[in-house]
Amino acid sequence: MLEYLSLSDAELNAVYLSLKVAFWSILCSLPVAIATAWVLARCQFWGKSILNSIIHLPLVLPPVVIGYLLLTTMGRNGWLGKHLMEWFGFSFAFSWHGAALASAVVTFPLVVRSIRLAIESVDIKLEQAARTLGASALRTFFTITLPLSSAGILAGVILGFARSLGEFGATITFVSNIPEVTRTIPLAMYSFIETPGAEGAAARLCVIAIIISLISLLASEWLAKRTQQRLGQYHARN
Repeated sequence: MLEYLSLSDAELNAVYLSLKVAFWSILCSLPVAIATAWVLARCQFWGKSILNSIIHLPLVLPPVVIGYLLLTTMGRNGWLGKHLMEWFGFSFAFSWHGAALASAVVTFPLVVRSIRLAIESVDIKLEQAARTLGASALRTFFTITLPLSSAGILAGVILGFARSLGEFGATITFVSNIPEVTRTIPLAMYSFIETPGAEGAAARLCVIAIIISLISLLASEWLAKRTQQRLGQYHARN
């Protein structure tokens, strides 16, 4: 029984790589997601609906399509990737950096949506009052908007992190399924399922993925409720 529950080096590498990819995909895309969410929540301009549709396009596109687009743009022979290789000697293709990029693209709409809802829940009159008292737009954002929407932002981060752990289609299309390089939990499970006698390894990774995802969803739900409570307390005082 203990032998069945213990993880092999390949399984541990897959778990570690998944956590690493999810962490960096969220960390690097978060500033862009916050800025994008603020623009969608607070700005009115021509083409806003088009921008919103483009941002949410990864939610409806097949992941393989996203992986193919990344391969043709950021691959070593892609129109942008080849310049990265020539100028900096760096390539996203067939590396964990590419897996993080694929995860970031796929999860970006979810993170933006959660942060946008959090920013929209902040009373705009507070921001207007701060601007009236002489605060700049940047200071107003960092001292009022960001703190009041922090729980929603964190919920979006957790939700995006959980989604990154399950990314498969875009990752395998863009960076392939290379052991200890790009083989995350979903890709490792795919390999184990196709390998005779490796069903136990696939089952263990499945359980680990379910546990991590469940914890993430519960944390996201708790933060959402906390945001509602904070807003309720604010409205009660005012």
